[in-house]
Amino acid sequence: MKLRVIDNPPNPYISQHAEWLEPPPLAKVEVFEDTSRSILSKNDSSDLSFTWSVNPYRGCQHACSYCYARTTHEYLGLGAGTDFDTKIMVKPDAPQLLRQAFAKASWKREWVNFSGVTDCYQPLEASFGITRRCLEVCAEMHTPAMVVTKGFLVVRDADILTTLNERAGARVYISIPFADEAQARLIEPQAPPPLRRFEAIRRLHEAGVPVAVMISPIIPGLTDHQIPEILARAAQAGAQLATQTALRLPGNVEAVFLSRLAEVMPGRVKRITNRLRDIRCGKLSDSRIGMRMRGSGPYWDSVRGLFDLHRKRLGLDQDFQVKYSAKVANIDTLGDQAQKLLDFT
Repeated sequence: MKLRVIDNPPNPYISQHAEWLEPPPLAKVEVFEDTSRSILSKNDSSDLSFTWSVNPYRGCQHACSYCYARTTHEYLGLGAGTDFDTKIMVKPDAPQLLRQAFAKASWKREWVNFSGVTDCYQPLEASFGITRRCLEVCAEMHTPAMVVTKGFLVVRDADILTTLNERAGARVYISIPFADEAQARLIEPQAPPPLRRFEAIRRLHEAGVPVAVMISPIIPGLTDHQIPEILARAAQAGAQLATQTALRLPGNVEAVFLSRLAEVMPGRVKRITNRLRDIRCGKLSDSRIGMRMRGSGPYWDSVRGLFDLHRKRLGLDQDFQVKYSAKVANIDTLGDQAQKLLDFT
């Protein structure tokens, strides 16, 4: 892994910002223990189809330059740039906290999403195993769970995901914004390459785990033409469903993403920013509820039409098949709601 120098936009929640007087040092991974006393986060946004999410970590080693969750590191007094990629919070008590939450009489066995502001299968999971232990709690307590990830490590847990699906319900959404391996390395420098993610779909499908592909985000002017290939390869690997979202750049994510583009694809910056303005009413981002995950206008209509055409042609627009007990409360097929789930990476 190539180390990057420390580079963070000014944190809007801190009144002072230090400028390096000498070349900044290399950003090395640091791990911190998060001693939060709760693990379930409640969502009340109409953009999302789920109410509860679990984040075993904060920050993400995958270093995807477009990740909307970067701004959450600023709440901790850290940066949205390399701090998000290298200063990772782990929650070792997450499984116990989850068991306590599920044991409450008020818990209705609703769907739980892994994760909202991190990738629960980033490399550190191989050492800590927090996500796996949380999924074991879900299976034990008959609570359905969905996983959103770019991590190939998810195939390690095909056994527990299969058990969970039989007992309550399980879904895995594999995020694959790029078909082009070289471009993916530039924009998602430490995430598994697309080839490995398609392989993860295949292995999960063969294990009997319901799996979907997420083209999230679609980067207009860069990845929109790759949509047919991504969908075709995902369908061939065994994906049952496909979803998508448009690129969104809240807060300092815009600075991080544009800085990465200028560094690795300087000739593409103008085209991409122009296309973003085409789908965002002249702006680079739109934070309005109901609009932040999608685009608008003729150009976006053509992108969405391309996605819908190939999704339908490949049979990736169908509901997941229900194989778990109908006695479990608040569980339904996700076909109608799945599009909203994307709003997530």
